[in-house]
Amino acid sequence: MGGVDDEEPALKRMKLSSNGLVGLSNGSSSVEPVGGGLSSDSMARTLPSKEDEQVVGSKGVIKRDEFVRIIAKALYSLGYIKSGERLEEESGIALHSPGVNLFTQQVLDGNWDESVATLRKIGLTDETVVRSASCLILEQKFFELLNKDKVMDALKTLREEITPLCILSSRIRELSSCLVSPSPKQDVVKVRSRSKLMEELQKMLPPTVMIPEKRLEHLVEQALILQQESCPFHNSMDMMSLYSDHHCGKDLIPSKTVQILEKHDGEVWFVQFSHNGKYLASASKDQTTIIWEVGVNGLSIKHILSGHQKPIHSVSWSPNDEELLTCGEEECVRRWDVSTGKCVQIYEKAGAGLVSCTWFPGGKHILSSLSDKSICMWELDGKEVESWKGQKSLKISDLDITDDEEVILSICKPNTVLLFNRETKVERFIEENQTLTSFSLSKDNKFLLVDLLNQEIHLWNIEGDPKLVGKYKGHQRARYIIRSCFGGLKQAFIASGSEDSQVYIWHKSSGEPIEILPGHSGSVNCVSWNPANPHMLASASDDRTIRIWGLNSLDKKKYQNGHSNGIHYCNGGT
Repeated sequence: MGGVDDEEPALKRMKLSSNGLVGLSNGSSSVEPVGGGLSSDSMARTLPSKEDEQVVGSKGVIKRDEFVRIIAKALYSLGYIKSGERLEEESGIALHSPGVNLFTQQVLDGNWDESVATLRKIGLTDETVVRSASCLILEQKFFELLNKDKVMDALKTLREEITPLCILSSRIRELSSCLVSPSPKQDVVKVRSRSKLMEELQKMLPPTVMIPEKRLEHLVEQALILQQESCPFHNSMDMMSLYSDHHCGKDLIPSKTVQILEKHDGEVWFVQFSHNGKYLASASKDQTTIIWEVGVNGLSIKHILSGHQKPIHSVSWSPNDEELLTCGEEECVRRWDVSTGKCVQIYEKAGAGLVSCTWFPGGKHILSSLSDKSICMWELDGKEVESWKGQKSLKISDLDITDDEEVILSICKPNTVLLFNRETKVERFIEENQTLTSFSLSKDNKFLLVDLLNQEIHLWNIEGDPKLVGKYKGHQRARYIIRSCFGGLKQAFIASGSEDSQVYIWHKSSGEPIEILPGHSGSVNCVSWNPANPHMLASASDDRTIRIWGLNSLDKKKYQNGHSNGIHYCNGGT
């Protein structure tokens, strides 16, 4: 496809392999019952020490009393009150001290003065915490008095109890304004419930005094997420089980050709799934764009879009997926209605060709970079709204904008990505030592994937000052524009085309190579991962085909051998 440079660096090809995931221990242990008599086995057995009795788990790192309290807390939170009480009774380990239990009951009963006094007797050592918690309790007292139209009592509480404790004068003014409001009751009717107050107090108090709400759930979630993030192949939306350690296999990575789309008459330079995953658009050197519809039994042609006079090198879906932009090679941008396949607007500018395009996230404007190195903002009816002159883009340039519509991203120099703030005019830069060929912005706008001519893909964190956080190697790139993408569940993977006719997949966080997918007979120019289906990947090639990749476990009955409507269905063979 379109060349970048005639200088051809030495090709690199890495034989890839992946190691299996080392499972995390679930920390389970068995407890052996103690009988009344002694056997020969028990005579030889080492008796447990006092210290052993204070811990549970095979690693000896879980304190028994903390473990029991957290289980009791979970039982109460789940509504199993009798079970929680029985656990406290049988274990001899109370969930909370008598003082904490008294304090909790006083708060729930609205005994404000008594609860403030008890607060100082439950073992709090930080005076700041005591003052803050006391303020919170007395504010509740203040609001409840107002709700009962006891304005003078509320004023007395504010002056004599809250003001001496409250550090923030602004908060005192806020409370005072409730007293002088024409309809004070309307301002305080939204006062929190006492149980809600108790939850807020719980967050203030040290966990050694009062166990945080849902602590057991938090620990279990933390363990599951850790196992999930440690799994190099995790790409499943299924719920994880607590019964065993988590481990995914490669079979969850789309690695089998399940369909070959063969309708284009020229090299296919670009593919992109719609945001909802229902469509795939492919752009070709043959000057056409095809909209493919994703169905239960595979992809089928919805529309063939003709009208460009030059090869089409990029497309962009509208935020609602109802319209599509196509960009000809230094020609014009066309806007199409997806439902009808009709061209509804042409964007062009005298004396300059349009080289890239993208939608504003709100869907009311589009952006395009031009061959004169400027960037233009257009209304949908074709009226130019704003233009940024100077070295803002190149003739070979990707273009994107963040979801807040503030930062425009473009390749402004052969080795530099520009991050341009529309409002403040502040320019930030990502500078590489090698020529850039393309980039891709992550869905959360936090990361930018940059493709380099030296056969590397770099991952940049663009929050604040850009930082290089990842590198991916192994694919081949000598002179053509090869595009990569984020994909999979939570965009946990990186996929890229390659000039050796293969698709490469890496794990985003670890940088480890996951898969190499053979099948194409020409350079793979672009890949796109279905954002609604982590098990579907598309690749576009100079061999004039688009391959749809799915799982090895895919039901083969959905695909039959044969040719129909420009589509070749297959059972996964190459």
